[in-house]
Amino acid sequence: MKTTFKTIDDDACAAFARQGAICLRGVFTDWVELLRRGIERNHNEPGPYFAENVTNGDPGRFWDDYCNWQRIPEFHRFITESNAPQLAAQVMRSRSAQFFHDHVLVKEANTPKLTPWHQDAPYYFADGSQTVSFWLPLDPVSEAETLRLVAGSNRWPKLVLPVKWLDDADFYASENDDYMTLPDLDADDCSETILEWDMQPGDAVLFDFRTVHGARGNLQDRRRRAFSMRWVGDDGHYSERPGKTSPPFPGHNMHDGERLREDWFPVLWPRSAS
Repeated sequence: MKTTFKTIDDDACAAFARQGAICLRGVFTDWVELLRRGIERNHNEPGPYFAENVTNGDPGRFWDDYCNWQRIPEFHRFITESNAPQLAAQVMRSRSAQFFHDHVLVKEANTPKLTPWHQDAPYYFADGSQTVSFWLPLDPVSEAETLRLVAGSNRWPKLVLPVKWLDDADFYASENDDYMTLPDLDADDCSETILEWDMQPGDAVLFDFRTVHGARGNLQDRRRRAFSMRWVGDDGHYSERPGKTSPPFPGHNMHDGERLREDWFPVLWPRSAS
């Protein structure tokens, strides 16, 4: 089962559609230092959604923040000037790539806190058959602390009930029949195939919004910084959820089935003539 590629071609697109995730090697090497500066700025100038994900008294630190690309110039430059929009369109097999949001995740050294198994889609009001999340580590990661993904979970019949990262509480009402609960993916007898890669700064994992993923704690003596992006393709649209979404984007005024408003969520591929 090939999962690693150096560029987006027919084989990579087929693997992405079948398995829900692929790893691209060295595609963003030239942008690593810029993104590191952006994350430092993000830490020093947190946005309204900045969150700490380790409870008081537990060891380490795991913070995240999102929806900052318009105010942090390093993120804005990467999203609008790199080849990320083109790669997103190619892997989705879409004529266009519409940007949804950015996300920074930092696990400091010796932080055992897990990132819980989850899908991105249930948290979002953005939906469609063509979706892709990018996960870019800005520090070397081994399989011990890398992103982990469940192969083929992008084709599961129901979305997974989302949880809150701080305490694993249900994000929506647990009795909602539209969502399924996860099997025990960490059990010794789990039959699912888990995709995980040793990665270097400049590599990227691309995965469908519906692909189940998570991460172990960071038990190394160095931090683990990651930058993520979310994109939708030609059929991207607003989808009503049973509660407040994350990100919430208050005041969006969109209705179920409508295309995401382009003044908030710009189409960045094809590139504008201006």
